[in-house]
Amino acid sequence: MLSKSQVKYIQSLGQKKRRDEEDVFIAEGPKLVSELLQEKNVVIKEIFAVKEWINANKGSLSKAIVTEITDSELEKISLLTSPHLVLAVVEKIKWQNSYKLNGTISLALDTIQDPGNFGTIIRIADWFGINQVFCNNHSADVYNPKSVQASMGSIARVRLEYVELVDWLKENKGIRTYAATLDGRDITKMEKLNEGIIIIGNEARGIQEDILRSANVKITIPKKGRTESLNAAVATGIILSHLI
Repeated sequence: MLSKSQVKYIQSLGQKKRRDEEDVFIAEGPKLVSELLQEKNVVIKEIFAVKEWINANKGSLSKAIVTEITDSELEKISLLTSPHLVLAVVEKIKWQNSYKLNGTISLALDTIQDPGNFGTIIRIADWFGINQVFCNNHSADVYNPKSVQASMGSIARVRLEYVELVDWLKENKGIRTYAATLDGRDITKMEKLNEGIIIIGNEARGIQEDILRSANVKITIPKKGRTESLNAAVATGIILSHLI
């Protein structure tokens, strides 16, 4: 049975300030928690799960502290609208090696503020084999429960670094940069990339002017219909499908 203090503590991790203080985040649902259990660089501090889930996953729980709870207790601590079997308290991901830009494709995100979009972009990057994403400090928190949920485990495989994008791009001007805009080169007519930084802009405002000035090439998804813009995550997927 969960104590009131445990319930209060887990609920508090829905707040960024509290997550930063404790250096942890929340992961929920069988698929997400199972994915994180398989990653060597992930430390799960504690798992709270119903008996059904524990019995089905006994073989992978040797390193985790597991507390059996009821469905009603899961509802109290869950940050989801529809709680599902298991919740884990996980240490924030620690990346051992420094990142490198030479010979790789990286994403740079300018103020992607929707946590769902943010997590989905991380998942898309993982799908296309991109293992590092950089973003400015005005972007969503990668450990927001909605970001974690949308990433579906990719948060443990794709390195996320918060940087001052303008300065960072200047420091790395030796790497060719591609900015997603409405008036650039048609991506369907471009060759595949082996190295570069692809910049994705804010959902409503696009890429800021001072960041755009750092780009070597503007790129565009050709439009046939009448809508003004694409969802940032959808646009990222389309761009990578053509350039990777």
